[in-house]
Amino acid sequence: MAILLTEDHHLIEFPSLLLPPGVTSGSIVNIGVNRNYDQEAAQRREFWELQEAILKEFGRNKPEPPRLHVKHVTQTSVILEWEALVLHQAKLKALNIYRNGERLSQNAPIGVNYIKLSGLDLNHEYEFYITIQTTAGAFTSNKINVKTHTLENLTGINVCFGILNENNESERDGDNPSHSKQELVDILERIGARYSDHVGPDTTHLLCNTQGGPEYQKALEGSIPIVKPDWLTACEKTGVLQAALPYYLVPQTPVSEESSSR
Repeated sequence: MAILLTEDHHLIEFPSLLLPPGVTSGSIVNIGVNRNYDQEAAQRREFWELQEAILKEFGRNKPEPPRLHVKHVTQTSVILEWEALVLHQAKLKALNIYRNGERLSQNAPIGVNYIKLSGLDLNHEYEFYITIQTTAGAFTSNKINVKTHTLENLTGINVCFGILNENNESERDGDNPSHSKQELVDILERIGARYSDHVGPDTTHLLCNTQGGPEYQKALEGSIPIVKPDWLTACEKTGVLQAALPYYLVPQTPVSEESSSR
């Protein structure tokens, strides 16, 4: 460093590398410092353009509240579905389901836009809504009221057809005649129920009289009751939802009997 003395006797430390060659003690040098207004304006403009771009990208488009609706209702279950989440630049951190104001421990996997809530009371009204936690804050959906069905309400039945063999021996004898798929479809229409050819989240029963097939395997994996067509005819005949267990295609061994046989 070089020590410079000004005309008014102030000392200034100055980098010696910036001094002209040949400067020694007693040399007189002229140093000029000017303010660069043009560069200041350019940098200030770039700064505020960046701030405006950040605000436009992240600050003006907040996530939208979820829009919730009911997909399916039965006597003891409800399937809630929500439209695709509009998060803009925010990230989803968590999605929570509330029933009658209480948060449920059950969560929907990321990327899935529905959830099935089982174990509900028969003929009971519930209030549901969901909340999403995002990097831009928390947002709450609309609230919906749902009433589970009575046993006499068969409109919640949604069966999937498995293999229906009209020559099945067990259904041709006695009081259990075989049923064609069209006959079963007619029954479903009369009781206001639905059917599909593929197992889905709202499938309540798999209807078949022969084991096997891809839908049969899906029903096993999803713990969906696999029943004989007699179950559906019994529902229509009595006008009441029938228990599935007596009509299982593969009879289930009661727990007490299974334990005693060991």
